[in-house]
Amino acid sequence: MPGRIVRTKTAERVTDLLGSREGRQHLAQHGWVQGMPVVMAVPTEPVNDVMGLVSMPGRPVLVAMLDPQLDELKFLYVSTPNPALRTVDQEKDSTPIQNLFARAEQDGLVTFRAKYWDASSVTHPIPTLHPANGTRTYAQRFGS
Repeated sequence: MPGRIVRTKTAERVTDLLGSREGRQHLAQHGWVQGMPVVMAVPTEPVNDVMGLVSMPGRPVLVAMLDPQLDELKFLYVSTPNPALRTVDQEKDSTPIQNLFARAEQDGLVTFRAKYWDASSVTHPIPTLHPANGTRTYAQRFGS
């Protein structure tokens, strides 16, 4: 469908979060900066596929995913690959991105390496933001 923009639930939730001052402040406390790329992922999508998109900007990226059980918007901060880091085994093609999220939530900081990367990278989870009661989303404020 030429000319149509595909909007996923994840993209809508990211837009709402980035559209709020509270959301931007929360993400900034954990490494996000204005203009930082955000890669949307489906929980079952292979880590190596997601990291292919992460590689494109050549700078740190946030990966966003909706938790399938909790319906919470989750983020990982992913650094660029760095040869100064300990080289770890590459991720298996069958490893879904939700596994990397789970490892990061459990361990805090995870060193990993995507299939086509020569160097390892680090990732850390960004705590889930639970807005104060009564806080309206960006779309709600403008009647969308």
